[in-house]
Order: sequence, then C-alpha cells, then structure tokens
Amino acid sequence: MAAADPEALARTTLALCAIPSPTGAEGALADYVEGWAARVWPAEERVRVGHSFVLGRRTDTRPTVALVGHLDTVPAHADTGAPRRKGDRLVGTGASDMKGGVAVMMALAESLPRERLAVNLLLVLYEREEGPYAESGLGPLFQRVPELARARFAVAMEPTDGLVQVGCVGSLHATLRFVGKAAHAARPWQGVNALHLAGPVLAELLALPPRQVDCGGFDFREVVTATLGQGGRARNVVPDLFSLNVNVRFAPGRTVEDAEADLRRLVAGRAEVEVTDRSPSAPVCTTNPFFQALVQASGRPATAKQAWTDVARLAQHGVEAVNFGPGETAQAHQAGESASVQALGAAYEALAAVLGSG
Repeated sequence: MAAADPEALARTTLALCAIPSPTGAEGALADYVEGWAARVWPAEERVRVGHSFVLGRRTDTRPTVALVGHLDTVPAHADTGAPRRKGDRLVGTGASDMKGGVAVMMALAESLPRERLAVNLLLVLYEREEGPYAESGLGPLFQRVPELARARFAVAMEPTDGLVQVGCVGSLHATLRFVGKAAHAARPWQGVNALHLAGPVLAELLALPPRQVDCGGFDFREVVTATLGQGGRARNVVPDLFSLNVNVRFAPGRTVEDAEADLRRLVAGRAEVEVTDRSPSAPVCTTNPFFQALVQASGRPATAKQAWTDVARLAQHGVEAVNFGPGETAQAHQAGESASVQALGAAYEALAAVLGSG
C-alpha cells in the first residue's frame, strides 16, 4: 500500500485553498476537480451534477466504501491573505473545513491500487454543504446516482481532529416573532415593547442547561441557542416587532418533529414560531466492521459528533457513515484557518489501511 506523501498533500491542499469556493460559488473549484478526475478515472466512472461529483465504479461487485467531502467553504474573512505554509501549518480558508480532507481523498484515489483493493472506492464531492439542508448538492447526487445508496460504509471527511466521530446531532432553525405595539419612547405605556416581550424567553434560554443524552455509549448534548436578533424602527420608538433566530440541536434517535414540539412548548405561545431549516440527526453505527477497522487504524477511541454533518443525509438513504478527517474542529470557520501537514498524512495512512484491508 502506498505510503502518505505529506508534502504532496500539503501542495494539493494549498492549491485547493487558492481557488475560492464560498457556498454558491463553487464553479471554479468544481472545474479544477473535473480536470483532475479526468486524469484518474475513465469517462464512464465520472458523474457531474451541477458542481458535485461521484467518481468511481457504480456497479462494482465488491463492497463499496465512499469517501465524502464538500467543496464549499464559508465566506473568507476580510483579513484573509493568500494560502500559505507556516512550518507544519497550512493557512487558508477551508484548510481544515475541509479542503485538507478533500486533498486526502484525492491522494488516496491517485495512489491506491484501486483494482486490487478488497473494496470498491467511490469519491463523492459536492457543493453547498455549508448552506441550508434543502440546498445541499448531495441530495441531487443520490437522485442521479441511486447506486450510492448501496454503499456499505461512508466516511464524511469533516474536521474531527483525527478522531472517528459517530452520528451527529440534528439541527433545527426557527424564527420567533414577538409582536408588540409601537409608541413614542418617552411614553412607552402607550405601546407594547416587543423587545421586552422577548426578555423572559431569552432569560429561560440563558438558564437552560445542556441535556446530555446517551446513544449507544456515546454522549451527545442537546442545546437551544439564540443566534440572531432583529427589531426596532428607530432609537426613540418602542419596537412593535422583534425577531429571534433560535437553533435547536437534538440527539440521535430524535426527529425534527420532536425538536419542533419541544421548542413550541418552551415558547408556550409567547411568540409566533416559524421553522426555517430542518436537518435530521444521524444514528451511531458501531457494529459496522468498517467503523471498527477505522477506529483501530486511527489509534484512538471514537467519540460523538457534537455538530451536524451529512452523515445524517447518508443515513436517510440507508448508508452507515461516520465522520473522520484531518481538519481541526477549533479551526473550522475561523479567521486564519489552518491545518496540520502531519494530520493530513495520519488521515491518509488510517484510511489507506482500512481500504487496503477490506
């Protein structure tokens, strides 16, 4: 089995980071990937849908293992410089989330003897992961390539600090609208302050502790967090409308309907509730032999994924999946985002061991 080439992984990561691909603008990077893929797979093993790809044999008789990664990043921070190397660190938008992971995927496809592996290797690369659930490019790939649903195992190459992370929490976004009555700020008794109406709900959210849930021996935390607020007409007017975005994260085994019902019970009629985005949770898959092999190859115990990832969408299609990538969770979406060259090599070695062992 080919050993990792950390320097080559570093070069590929920086090349990917040099092509901006914020959500909704992945076209240039997708064209780069298409050119690369044409050198690695024959035409019949390449499918492009929009700015998303399935690469590899789709009717192979061997058990299929899919490596899954998204091409988009969050928007670059204003002070982001050109992608660069600083010692063992690669600095650039998406270095950890998740162009370093994509570089590992590409290196595995290039260097492993795919015809002689005990498994059939598929690469799945897609657009719009960082946006709303309904807009992800992964959904259209399942529609165009139904064979994806027959994969025995999938690895979402999200940043995990080199740990195998199982499942994921679901995510629900809702807008709470507090409706009052406008008045002059000098005579507030003539109106109803919508911002003040939100106060008790905000106080309850502040006092609400995380709820720990055990799922197959892994601890997940359920939380409800206010993330955006908007309201008011002018600084001398009692606001008649205040809107609050609330994000609910819920454990595997619970549905988006469960989460919405819990939120409505918490609000208790004090505001209008409009759910704007629903992303399901994902189960853990600890009995899958590929999971067990990957944990062994990583050299560290598996942990719970306290975030949402597309392992949930894979699970909706019957594909057991975990999160595993060289990126660092603390670096994702940060200014000056970076990734470790050593971690890229370690992820390559672990995945090569699993794919090689079958």
